[in-house]
Amino acid sequence: MKTIKEFFSENDLFAKHAGIELLEVASGTAKASMMIQSYHFNGARTVHGGAIFTLADFVFAVASNSHGSLAMGINTSISFVKAATGGVLYAEAREQASNKKLASYQVNVTDETGEIVALFQGMVYRKNTPIIKS
Repeated sequence: MKTIKEFFSENDLFAKHAGIELLEVASGTAKASMMIQSYHFNGARTVHGGAIFTLADFVFAVASNSHGSLAMGINTSISFVKAATGGVLYAEAREQASNKKLASYQVNVTDETGEIVALFQGMVYRKNTPIIKS
């Protein structure tokens, strides 16, 4: 049986295309990195908000599916608090609240110095479907 880390590393093609590397997965948590490349920049030469959102959304997906049942995002929000201009960005998701059907997650996106770049919050609906089929 594949692990959640293997499942997302192999099957999330958009995250792979964006250059995101999944670093850690545990129950209700996930951490990933994204080395900034030229294609991550917007017209102002800062990291595009969509690239930052993609990184945050990816760890949100991994953390929310880490329990083994399919979890689908139903609401997200992001606040950009510092411009990122290069290097490596990190995103860490942590489960804040969970019940049988709904769960809420907080994601902090930081730069190489540990400064907060963005704050992301997401909620999922848990389905009664295993994410990885045996």
